[in-house]
Amino acid sequence: MGNSMYETLTQRKAKVVEGGGAARIEKQHQAGKMTARERLNALLDERSFVEIDALVEHRCSDFGMEGMHVPGEGVVTGYGSINGRLVYVYAQDFTVVGGSLGEMHAKKITKVMDLALKTGAPIIGINDSGGARIQEGVDALAGYGSIFYRNTISSGVIPQISVIMGPCAGGAVYSPAITDFVFMTDKTSNMFITGPAVIKAVTGEEVTSEALGGAMTHNSISGVAHFINPTESETLEAIKKLLSFLPANNMEQPPVKPCSDDINRVCDALDSFLPENPNKAYDMKRIITSVVDDGDFFEVQPYYAKNIIVGFGRIGGGPIGIIANQPSVMAGCLDINASDKAARFISFCDCFNIPIVTFADVPGFLPGVNQEHGGIIRHGAKLLYAYSEATVPKITIVVRKAYGGAYLAMCSKELGADQMIAWASAEIAVMGPEGAAGIIFRKDIEGAEDSAAAYKDKVAEYKEKFSNPYRAAARGLIDDVIFPSETRARIASALEMLKNKRDVLPAKKHGNFPV
Repeated sequence: MGNSMYETLTQRKAKVVEGGGAARIEKQHQAGKMTARERLNALLDERSFVEIDALVEHRCSDFGMEGMHVPGEGVVTGYGSINGRLVYVYAQDFTVVGGSLGEMHAKKITKVMDLALKTGAPIIGINDSGGARIQEGVDALAGYGSIFYRNTISSGVIPQISVIMGPCAGGAVYSPAITDFVFMTDKTSNMFITGPAVIKAVTGEEVTSEALGGAMTHNSISGVAHFINPTESETLEAIKKLLSFLPANNMEQPPVKPCSDDINRVCDALDSFLPENPNKAYDMKRIITSVVDDGDFFEVQPYYAKNIIVGFGRIGGGPIGIIANQPSVMAGCLDINASDKAARFISFCDCFNIPIVTFADVPGFLPGVNQEHGGIIRHGAKLLYAYSEATVPKITIVVRKAYGGAYLAMCSKELGADQMIAWASAEIAVMGPEGAAGIIFRKDIEGAEDSAAAYKDKVAEYKEKFSNPYRAAARGLIDDVIFPSETRARIASALEMLKNKRDVLPAKKHGNFPV
């Protein structure tokens, strides 16, 4: 009796582990994809995965489903650890009825989501699914709804990471869109609301799945995804690196690593780094890597809105979120996409107690009819809102230009910067000298015998008066003017000074974010 009981259990579990069977697993491998279980084993610490709900079965009796056995309901769920820290996981199994989502498949996912929220640990969802299980109709739709609801309730409480490792279409795409970070693997993953066939039928447009919703499309054009990696194993390694910067939940501080890089290290190269011509471009990433521990900067959304840089680094072992203008792309102007990208990143850092360091070199918002009609006012407002609402330590370094509304939008003192530090090269003014001189001294220029020479003189006069950090420093809007080589030490000192910062917003249900 005892033996037959154990045999039954062994057989049942073995059947679940087999998934869709050898032929389908082989097909998955031929497509350059791991199986759901292989992905979880590669992601989690060795032998740490504990499966939940392996024996769950569907209860659909329509369209021939009553006779269909669906091992594990097409999704593997449970918990484990990454570098010794608890995480909850689910991985859709494309070898089992295409990883399609039905009622019980969704219930398995929502169970681990609930556990993650209760215990305050990150959740990582690996998406590889043909979409809703049509045979289950509204039960499948209800399943998606219950996942979206939990994504929303968990937002800002635990980190939520979506990993696209196959198709993700229709309603399924909205769960990743609500989560904090979306990883995609090049050439084997795609996301879209309506696929190529539907688009062709409705609009007549012909497009491939890759062009419509491939990894690079969403990393560079739509901004839906944050990371792209060439292989699944590299994608999983990148997830581990991201988690190393994040706390387990919003009540914890980010994890501090041992640091052998002297926090008072002088960055000598920065003193001669900026081009002499203030209109000449340079690569802001070189400043960032000079300042952070060991030059290690983990960039987020590197291919989208490249005129602004966002990502994680460490100073003295403690994680920081970095936002910086990129003068080598569009002169570092702020536009619709850059505002969206930075605002969401700032909001994430604020949720999870990660101090924000901003490097500003911004000539203004991008002018143009397309930008105005596209709602640059509304989108730019997101950036102002996100910075103003953030209560984590906020440190701003003005590297070079900070003009007009864009000066404010890059976290000025008025938006709550706790420390506003300028390099000696900083130019802080209501607008660039060329434009300002033309307005302020218009009558003098027009009345001069040589108007071109007069204009040049007046530009020089304006530059001398305002294209420097000292007028702002005289008003206390800049806390200090420093040599660039002192940047790392000053940021480290400010972070230490601000580590017990407490800033309480007025009591409210929530603000009305300008989306």
